[in-house]
Amino acid sequence: MPFEANDISTDEYIDRRLIEVQALMASSLAETPLNFLASESKGLLGNGKMLRARMPFRIGPVTGVPHKTLLHAATATEMIHSASLLHDDVIDGGLLRRGAPAFWVEKGVSGAILLGDMLLFKALDVICQVEDSRLAHPLVLFTGEVCQAESEQELIFRGRDTEWEDCVRIARCKTGALFAFTAFVCGGDDPDLREALKESGYEVGTAYQLSDDILDAKGSPVAAGKTLGTDSARDKNTVMTFLPEGIEPVAFIEALCASARKRLGPWPDVQKAWDVYMEKDLMPGLEKHLHLIHS
Repeated sequence: MPFEANDISTDEYIDRRLIEVQALMASSLAETPLNFLASESKGLLGNGKMLRARMPFRIGPVTGVPHKTLLHAATATEMIHSASLLHDDVIDGGLLRRGAPAFWVEKGVSGAILLGDMLLFKALDVICQVEDSRLAHPLVLFTGEVCQAESEQELIFRGRDTEWEDCVRIARCKTGALFAFTAFVCGGDDPDLREALKESGYEVGTAYQLSDDILDAKGSPVAAGKTLGTDSARDKNTVMTFLPEGIEPVAFIEALCASARKRLGPWPDVQKAWDVYMEKDLMPGLEKHLHLIHS
């Protein structure tokens, strides 16, 4: 489908792209013995905000990245994110996800772990189908950061005194890494732009995770549509656990977002597309988190 300069600013354009992502997720799962879950568990396949998947379609057309590459990168990232949610709900004992019972509640712990593993494997298959598989290794590395950060938070820091800087670093890796990957893909063959977008992705992903940490500590489970309070209940260290005097979390989040935008200044068209993504996609999610804290 031809790209028009104004398309990336329209909700209709993004809605069409996200439908493509959901279809590719479903068709990928349909290739496995678990194909029945594509229709049985719709909440599993891109039924959330899909913030990571939105980014490539806002920015990639401006930088000239082929649509198929953007589609497969967005889909692989969403599948990995979905797998992480399946595993997280088991680890945290979360009963509610996206306003419905968590997958493990209905299908069992084993089912949630195994389906998560399947989604990880299929995500790699999806990304190998474009760019002569050259994006597969970066995706493995970024996903590895997510796994390492989750493991570190659970096995090393849980229940122990932790520095603020460590908490921010964990947030950067466990959530920022997948934002960084989709941003990295949008850089195409320009190494400088790729690196700038990657770091901007890390920063806004970190900002989003920090807002989620605040929501978990202070928000309403009913309004949020998911189980909250699990971090404190499990002695899980987040930025809310070891908040230094003089650090205001919301101001810190805003500074991360401002830094991400500023970094893209040398590429005005890319920065403009980034602004569209922030205004239409990420900021509503951030603001909703902060609003729900006071609900």
